[in-house]
Amino acid sequence: MTTAWTAEHVAALADQPLPAPGLIGEADARRIMPDLLLWDMWPLQLPDGAIAPVNQGSLWMVLAAPDRGDPILRHFEAKIRLLHLDAAGWHDLGEMMPGGLGDFEREWSGSALLEGDRVTLYFTAAGYADRPGGFQQRLAQTTGTLQADGRITGWSPVRESMVADGKMYLAADRHEGAPGTVKAFRDPAFFVDPRDGARYLVFTATLATSSHAFNGAVGLARMDDTGAWQLLPPIIHADTLNNELERAQIIAHQGLYYAFWSTQRSVFNPDGPTGPTGFYGMVADSIAGPWRPLNGTGLVIANPDEEPMQTYSWFASTELLVCSFIDHWGLNGRKPSDSALVAAETFGGTPAPMVRIALDGDRSSIVEVFAMDQLHAVCDAG
Repeated sequence: MTTAWTAEHVAALADQPLPAPGLIGEADARRIMPDLLLWDMWPLQLPDGAIAPVNQGSLWMVLAAPDRGDPILRHFEAKIRLLHLDAAGWHDLGEMMPGGLGDFEREWSGSALLEGDRVTLYFTAAGYADRPGGFQQRLAQTTGTLQADGRITGWSPVRESMVADGKMYLAADRHEGAPGTVKAFRDPAFFVDPRDGARYLVFTATLATSSHAFNGAVGLARMDDTGAWQLLPPIIHADTLNNELERAQIIAHQGLYYAFWSTQRSVFNPDGPTGPTGFYGMVADSIAGPWRPLNGTGLVIANPDEEPMQTYSWFASTELLVCSFIDHWGLNGRKPSDSALVAAETFGGTPAPMVRIALDGDRSSIVEVFAMDQLHAVCDAG
């Protein structure tokens, strides 16, 4: 059953205070890797979605690119970088994968599963190496072996997990495009159903059954007995409301299923109600739905009105720890589109303070924010 996230849900936000963690400050925005821009991130996880303990800490994957002075350019050089987080802070372990594993040009967001010492990386293979700069997206996967120091070696050749069918899911196969307007078949996040052990991939998708400009969806695929992924109908869609339900994922908590996604104010239909840039979610009694918007609206974490673009691209673990990155902060009423200087000087490009949320049935709340000097608490959480 596919559930609609509707204009009525978003309109109800006008009557509710924003669940915002607080303003990003200069100490928060100090880059952990000064020469690289870092954005979408996710932890190495166990099959139950918990953060995997590795070498007295945890492993995190993050998209990285050189700082070219224009943050938009990062999308065209993105590679997955591997970081180790322990009580002493962040430690760079270099690019996660060597080159030459496939015909793709760039590496966009995904998830990573640890079973024994075997790591399966699900990610978005973006563009083609022989035609640079395209917005084509494919769901891809590869496996490697975790070493004692946290590095991962012996990667297998990258293969496509599944292909958009053109009936339920539109193929994201256009070379031309612009951030925020391109159609989606990306951001694979694994999920293992605790009830029966069934394996799923949740992903950001576009409805093939709608020709509307705003037709984002949360897609789903299930692994069959042969290990192949079989596409299932979308679990949630935002047809006529929103173009991109990014970084879609599912976690299980207290017998319920929670689907989450990130979206930006700029990708809502301007003719209808628009929500803030934030982390949204729905809850269901089974993975088949129907799904109910958390807090009646879907909004779980928002940027404050004073700084509506300060963080983005949230991702939650089973421990209800939510990571994101610092986007444009300290705007003070300006917009990144005002000038190249404003865009460059306000882009954080580093991990944001992590947030712990609470889930109680159809309600969510923010219960804790970890500043950068509290990373030992985050390690303990993982």
